[in-house]
Amino acid sequence: MPSLSSDVGIAALAATVAVLVFGFFRVRRRRKFPAYGWIGIGTVIAAECMLFLHAEPVFTYFTPTAWSAYLLIADASTFAVTGRSRLRSAPLTLARMALLSIPLWLIFEAYNLRLDNWTYVGVPKNSAAALFGYAWSFATITPALFETADLVQALLPPIPIYPWKISRGAENVLIVSGIACLVVPLCVPRTAASYLFGLVWIGFVLLLDPINRRLALPSFLGDLSEGFGRRLYGFLLGGWICGLLWEFWNNWAGAKWHYTFPMFQRQKIFEMPAPGYLGFLPFALEAFAMYVTAAWLAGWVKRVK
Repeated sequence: MPSLSSDVGIAALAATVAVLVFGFFRVRRRRKFPAYGWIGIGTVIAAECMLFLHAEPVFTYFTPTAWSAYLLIADASTFAVTGRSRLRSAPLTLARMALLSIPLWLIFEAYNLRLDNWTYVGVPKNSAAALFGYAWSFATITPALFETADLVQALLPPIPIYPWKISRGAENVLIVSGIACLVVPLCVPRTAASYLFGLVWIGFVLLLDPINRRLALPSFLGDLSEGFGRRLYGFLLGGWICGLLWEFWNNWAGAKWHYTFPMFQRQKIFEMPAPGYLGFLPFALEAFAMYVTAAWLAGWVKRVK
């Protein structure tokens, strides 16, 4: 039976999904829902059944299986609303995003070697099988956030905002703050560092988003300076949605993560201590900023002239 914390999580997820479904049917035009979206829905249902039957290999590889199917559902939903989607319009870009997602997430794994905030259990003992599962799982992280943000932006009503006046001095403060957030957890004693992972969740967006703006690359600061807030809201809400799904699916998966940081362990919703869900919002922002910078360095994103 689900615990009380699981009940709270399931209720929060059900409410979130209900809002998304309502928004989808509210704005959807008479555009056909693509077949690959139905394949995604069928795959999730089948994977859930196999999960609770402990049927291999799905039981062990449930997380990447579910997220791969989710990508199809989110992409198909965006297409049904807007007539555009990443999988249909830019499949190569989406594939590159999945590829970059692996080393980008490994940066956080490297931080975790010192901060020791989570650990993995149920991972295959065979090293090749384990590496395959890690790579497949990590490859879905950035695409999931982007696809979810696309869907949220498609469902959002117009949100006019006044352009922000963002000075170069303010950008410098953000950059220095980002550097501090990323360096301090590495410099303090390990017992103190384990409490500071929140700094890592905001450090990269503080550092990279102003730099992306200066390079004329896509950035939240650039959007806000032009009175465009839709992408910011899309990624914030996308982080919340993905966070709930990550923890919901992880809760029952065969290979999963446990959180080991030294606080809030008695206030869990699924595996995640309740306050930790707030971290998914800035994480979505920095996943965007990190991808833009990395894709530009790889020559896959061009400056806006």
